[in-house]
Amino acid sequence: MKRNRIKRVIARGRYLFDAGKQSLKTDGVRKTAKRVTNKLFRRYISARAWMKRPIYTEKELWEQRDRVFDRDITFSIITPLYNTPVQFLREMIESVLAQTYGKWELCMVDGSDEDHDEVRQICLAYAEKDSRIRYRKLSENKGIVGNSNECIAMASGEYISLLDHDDLLHPAALYCVMEAISGQGADFIYTDEATFRSPDTADIATIHLKPDFAQDNLLANNYICHFTSFKREILEKSGTFRNGYDGSQDHELFLRLTKHASCIAHVPKVLYMWRAHSASTAQDGNNKPYATIAGIKAVSDYLRTEGIDAQVEQAKGVPSIYRMSYALPVERPKVSIIIPNRDHAEDLKACIDSILTKTTYDNYEIIIVENGSTEEAALKYYDEITGADPRVKKIDWRGGFNWSAINNYAVGETDGEYLLFLNNDTEVITPEWIEEMLMHAQRTEIGIVGAMLYYPNDTVQHGGVVLGLGGVAGHAFAGAERGSNGYAGKLCYANDVTAVTGACMLMRREIWETEEGFDEAFAVGLNDIDFCLRVRKAGYLILWTPFAELYHYESKSRGKPDTAKKKETASQEVELFRRKWGNELEAGDPYYNPNFSLKACYRLKDRKREG
Repeated sequence: MKRNRIKRVIARGRYLFDAGKQSLKTDGVRKTAKRVTNKLFRRYISARAWMKRPIYTEKELWEQRDRVFDRDITFSIITPLYNTPVQFLREMIESVLAQTYGKWELCMVDGSDEDHDEVRQICLAYAEKDSRIRYRKLSENKGIVGNSNECIAMASGEYISLLDHDDLLHPAALYCVMEAISGQGADFIYTDEATFRSPDTADIATIHLKPDFAQDNLLANNYICHFTSFKREILEKSGTFRNGYDGSQDHELFLRLTKHASCIAHVPKVLYMWRAHSASTAQDGNNKPYATIAGIKAVSDYLRTEGIDAQVEQAKGVPSIYRMSYALPVERPKVSIIIPNRDHAEDLKACIDSILTKTTYDNYEIIIVENGSTEEAALKYYDEITGADPRVKKIDWRGGFNWSAINNYAVGETDGEYLLFLNNDTEVITPEWIEEMLMHAQRTEIGIVGAMLYYPNDTVQHGGVVLGLGGVAGHAFAGAERGSNGYAGKLCYANDVTAVTGACMLMRREIWETEEGFDEAFAVGLNDIDFCLRVRKAGYLILWTPFAELYHYESKSRGKPDTAKKKETASQEVELFRRKWGNELEAGDPYYNPNFSLKACYRLKDRKREG
């Protein structure tokens, strides 16, 4: 393990050295020095400092109390109690009393044992002072599910909100939820959250900044978590908490609720403080191993009720993150792998050899699109490989380099039900790479599937695409170590994303045909992102999976934009993309929280510098 790490460090050093030499050659000393300085001395805002900057000023919070909304809604805050530490209990209740939106009721059901009668005494004292606080002592503890359902039975509000007995709400939590209801008609709302090390609320352990609603993410883990509010009507349709899912009862409920919700809203503000202490899941996910077992059961049962044949297991040993393996049809559909190529015989050979020798999927064809090769080695290799394996075919493109046009032309020469666009500078790592992508691409709601790509030094090259990152679009997690979990475990499970790279993307032929192929106005770059955005606009999801892994020797064939002509082309295509997708760029990537920086992926945005 140590030896492999040393190798990666050496490889990374060589990569950076080569990149530095190339930068000096193409951009000169000044630009190279600036890049190095930025790399060495860039500083990012800490979680603690970021959290110190208030979401609202005191003046704004007081103004919120006077606002009259166009809808008269009461929230029933559901909080089951069990042997709650006195200080935690008081702080939780006080955080509710501090809400700037005042139409709420706090429904507390107490399953504490006889040794914790102080819980009852404190609750009754608060209830005497404020009629919105409702309390009931149970004759017996019914567990988290039973106690939560008893709370719901007490509730009279139009919306139900979930609050754990030892956590805290931001004063504007209900106000922001109410804004989402009033402005969007939302019937299921969730917010961002932070975990603090008890008892110091300023001692921030983690900040969980979430994407907008993402079904595949929710299947893989309960990323919604806290703070959650939902309309009583959808609860009545889906049913309350169910027994048999203790530890993941919220996850199981959210899967059913979001299915019935008509408008799911995400409030990208940290409005919930999750207390981490020695016995909590927030402190250590391994504290409640039964929660992972319950989560697997919850997801499995949900998929089964939806008529979906899939196996669910824990992903990479990470607690409460799950991997879905969807069943493929008995008769395997044909996959057409399209690989444009010009010269670079060694790269192409490595790519095709990896496909032929490693791939376990047995129904595919490889279409090499020859684009003006002049090197004898490439021409010789074409004859060798097409003669050696009937699954490999060469076709000729004579129109000059235009990635979109080349691939559009090649599709007409294929007969597969699925199209897999692949760069010639890639190498297969995962033998089941096609199965891992195909299991998702077959799903009617999925339009395109992308893969995990690594640089030769075993760092991530592509973990999905973030719209707006770096200006227009950038690869998520680029540079992260292979095997790392990524922010909130995102490198451990299949994610819904806005786009994936065309270096390796799979889709049903009907998707390509409906969108009439790639836009040939994007000859070199952004053609893949443009296509993904069009597919999303048509109502499909784009999915990236970490379980299909390949190496990608980025841009080895066409080269980088290091000449005046290439730079001009790249600039023109960026401008075209901005004109075409300006509204989407302005709105931001729905799967990338707006509190993150667009200069460095999954870094907290410094609001003073970035707005």
